[in-house]
Amino acid sequence: MSTAAPQPHPLWQPDRARIDGAAITRFQTWAAERYGAPAAGGYAALHRWSVDELETFWQAIADWFDVRFSTPYERVLADRSMPGAQWFPGATLNYAEHALRAAADRPDAPALLYADEAQAPQAVTWSELRRQVGSLAAELRALGVRPGDRVSGYLPNIPQAVTAFLATAAVGAVWTSCAPDFGARSVLDRFQQVEPVVLFTVDGYRYGGKEHDRRDTVAELRRELPTLRAVVHIPLLGTEAPEGALDWSALTSADSTPVFEDLPFDHPLWVLYSSGTTGLPKAIVQSQGGILLEHFKQIGLHCDLGPDDRFFWYTSTGWMMWNFLVSGLLTGTTGVLYDGSPGYPDTDAQWRIAELTGATLFGTSAAYVMACRKAGVRPAHDHDLSRIQCVATTGSPLPPDGFRWLHDAFADRTDPLWIASVSGGTDVCSCFAGAVPTLPVHIGELQAPCLGTDLQAWDPQGKPLIDEVGELVVTNPMPSMPIRFWNDPDGTRYHDSYFDTYPGVWRHGDWITLTSRGSVVIHGRSDSTLNRQGVRMGSADIYEAVERLPEIRESLVIGVEEPDGGYWMPLFVHLAPGAVLDDALRTRIKQTIREQLSPRHVPDEIIEAPGVPHTLTGKRIEVPVKRLLQGTPLEKAVNPGSVDNLELLRFYADLARDRR
Repeated sequence: MSTAAPQPHPLWQPDRARIDGAAITRFQTWAAERYGAPAAGGYAALHRWSVDELETFWQAIADWFDVRFSTPYERVLADRSMPGAQWFPGATLNYAEHALRAAADRPDAPALLYADEAQAPQAVTWSELRRQVGSLAAELRALGVRPGDRVSGYLPNIPQAVTAFLATAAVGAVWTSCAPDFGARSVLDRFQQVEPVVLFTVDGYRYGGKEHDRRDTVAELRRELPTLRAVVHIPLLGTEAPEGALDWSALTSADSTPVFEDLPFDHPLWVLYSSGTTGLPKAIVQSQGGILLEHFKQIGLHCDLGPDDRFFWYTSTGWMMWNFLVSGLLTGTTGVLYDGSPGYPDTDAQWRIAELTGATLFGTSAAYVMACRKAGVRPAHDHDLSRIQCVATTGSPLPPDGFRWLHDAFADRTDPLWIASVSGGTDVCSCFAGAVPTLPVHIGELQAPCLGTDLQAWDPQGKPLIDEVGELVVTNPMPSMPIRFWNDPDGTRYHDSYFDTYPGVWRHGDWITLTSRGSVVIHGRSDSTLNRQGVRMGSADIYEAVERLPEIRESLVIGVEEPDGGYWMPLFVHLAPGAVLDDALRTRIKQTIREQLSPRHVPDEIIEAPGVPHTLTGKRIEVPVKRLLQGTPLEKAVNPGSVDNLELLRFYADLARDRR
């Protein structure tokens, strides 16, 4: 696999004023005075200290962000083992209390700005959000909801979802959510595992200029979730509440001050779910205190967000980035919520929302950036995006062409654009590597590992690698690592998911390169990594090269180990309208890969496909397709409810059958 090429000249370099004004710079100076952090050496020295002095670092984070412990902690980290690390034993706190603190100082400022495809941005003030949370929390308690009970949301990215989550957290119940584009089976695969007692639902949602009625799906959820004590109806499309359901407005109308339950640091905050491509999704439980500290660090230091910022990320409630976006409230930042298609009525829809809301951090997917590039969108020319300080991407690695396009699209600004490609996972609801406002940006690279994260690249024997491709591992615990999986009483599934390869060390399942200058390159999933004659190659490298061609809408490359010891590496291409996969195009594809990567990267076969299947959160499905091509039956290779288009997978299953 290719490693990071030398790049002496960064694409972006923060100036002295930006470095001096960054919260992470002020934190380092303060931590040097109070906790013995290095005063000199910049970010690299601070990061080294944060992993070498792990307990001191996290104590400093709690202090810097003024975390309110209702009961003080006995020590920071009682047990460093993974899995099983015990953070801040003895401490009690409440996430929602911290998320609503800004209401005391800025009651009339917007906590949330919400827009959809047809509606201009509407503000929810801090005082109004706090009042609604207080009212709803009281009603949840009246319904018998107690700490540890599960509360679920079948909701789009709307203010009511934020209110419902915060009220749940205030009570000490455990939040879990799915987006309303999930079908009933997908939702039940998730919610039936955790047995919710309350379900918040909408009657439907608007997407792509159309209304999508979900009342039949909601009725099925009600029938199949016998633990429900209450269903709360949010009339997004204006319908009446169905029989037996409670009305949202009635539950949020009281003028109530929130009451925040004092909860142990490791009390569950929410349950997130893995994509579930090969079985039931893993129900990942993260803690009130662990998420609180991790998100304070990420949003306040790495994203450099504060009360004057507006934080946009295109997401749905079925993706961890929604939870991350809501945590912007912790730093007093205004959250920008958008419910709608990323490309309706045209490709620059997300940029239009950024303009209308004055977003200062614009978060999106790498796929959206590349779609804008292909469509010829000119975001900074056609919209007033002068307030944007940072464009951040995740979901998949941002290709080098994406870095260049973003830089060039904003090149006329007096202050160059900070581009932050970040990488982490649902598993920790955070980033392992990504944004650092005081470091340069190099094309195709993440700026650095995050504070408190001892990120390394290891070879199969557990030897750390620099400037070589290895497994992404984390060698010390993070507060937001799962406290457990739901319905995994002995921890076997949790252990086998992350700690089976390197005992006591988190293996995430990505191939990465740590460069000698401290940056990070993500090459793709290690469990779908191509391996020809012992040479590892990342699928992301091939996608980046192939999808530059205007004829290719999207691609999928799979490496298949065959029973006779052979290796078959087909490249599937979904063509742009009007394109034809003839010999000339096949030759151009192979030539492009050979010239930009290496002869080893050239596929054995190029096959036209009707489309590329994705998870419900938009990631290309590689491993299940690999299993299909190896002969695994469709029903065993993938959980049908986790795929955006099951019919596409039938194409690959039929191809595998025809090859046998």
